[in-house]
Amino acid sequence: MQTTMKSSAISGKRMGSARVANRSMRRAQLQVVAASRSQIGRWRSIDADKDSSDDQQDITRGREMVDDLFQGGFGAGGTHNAVLSSTEYLSQARASFNNIEDGFYISPAFLDKMTIHIAKNFMDLPKIKVPLILGIWGGKGQGKTFQCALAYKKLGIAPIVMSAGELESGNAGEPAKLIRTRYREASDIIKKGKMCSLFINDLDAGAGRMGDTTQYTVNNQMVNATLMNIADNPTNVQLPGVYKNEDIPRVPIVCTGNDFSTLYAPLIRDGRMEKYYWNPTREDRIGVCMGIFQEDSVHRGDVERLVDTFPGQSIDFFGALRARVYDDMVRKWIAEVGIEGIGSKLVNGRQKVSFPKVSMSLDVLLKYGKALVDEQENVKRVQLADAYLSGAELAGASGSSLPEEYARR
Repeated sequence: MQTTMKSSAISGKRMGSARVANRSMRRAQLQVVAASRSQIGRWRSIDADKDSSDDQQDITRGREMVDDLFQGGFGAGGTHNAVLSSTEYLSQARASFNNIEDGFYISPAFLDKMTIHIAKNFMDLPKIKVPLILGIWGGKGQGKTFQCALAYKKLGIAPIVMSAGELESGNAGEPAKLIRTRYREASDIIKKGKMCSLFINDLDAGAGRMGDTTQYTVNNQMVNATLMNIADNPTNVQLPGVYKNEDIPRVPIVCTGNDFSTLYAPLIRDGRMEKYYWNPTREDRIGVCMGIFQEDSVHRGDVERLVDTFPGQSIDFFGALRARVYDDMVRKWIAEVGIEGIGSKLVNGRQKVSFPKVSMSLDVLLKYGKALVDEQENVKRVQLADAYLSGAELAGASGSSLPEEYARR
């Protein structure tokens, strides 16, 4: 009797444990079915990690977890290394002006114009059409691009930069597509909560028409038409072949140039482009020159006299003047090293060649400034192309090969 009761109790325990096991198996099967229904790709673990990682990080996490056969020689290659490095995720067109030192002069009028234009494009002003493009134009060498860089740094903006060389291509339509791509790239940065802008250098050199001798190409037409379309619809800029209506953040465009009259007239009308003629005043020129000579301890009085002595020169003239002062020291260093030993010192040398600060007195600066002006006058006076094209002129017939004759004039 006792034996029968024990056997029935044991069998009851076995049946209970079997039921528990069956329930757990059914739950596991249901979980597998649910997981298979929600699984998108082939590997469930990657699907579960899609919100917090990407393929490059997954590859890096798998280091030392596969056979040595696939690790690559000396760990330099193989399946455990990510294809892209962290720097390749960054935009190649985005400029950073953090390398510009403080102390350079920014024209108050220039900064005011650029700041107001960018601020207005980020504001929602009632029933007011704000021009999307700010065109800054003026003479050559007046520091337009550098003033823009200083203003961008002051505003804390890292713009997307384009140059005039990117506005032409051997393939029709590529420059227009590039403008749309760069604009949307800047728009994505704004969408992430950072101010951004599209900055086009020398727009007239890439999209303008310099007289009858310049060929007007399809790309010139498409660049002008693309900028007009973006200015009219700044929140609906699509890539070629993409027809999806989606609103993107508005991106202010700043462009520089020398002569905007060479551009297509409907592009530079007031509703699309706000124009600003940059012609630095005497105070602006003195302020910029103080920044150029700030490392050389040149007094303001000497800078003022230097600017007044060369009133018709552009601002980059004074930068070239400062670089010209080092010619004597470089000439002396070449005499000490020898012409044959320059290559080993400059290219393969372990130490960089450096010079102490040169004494830049007013007399030295005026002397080298006069030399630069003389070279400019030679370019204006000795126009050999006109002489050669006008007829078969012999060398030296008019003194072009006699520098002594020019010295006497």
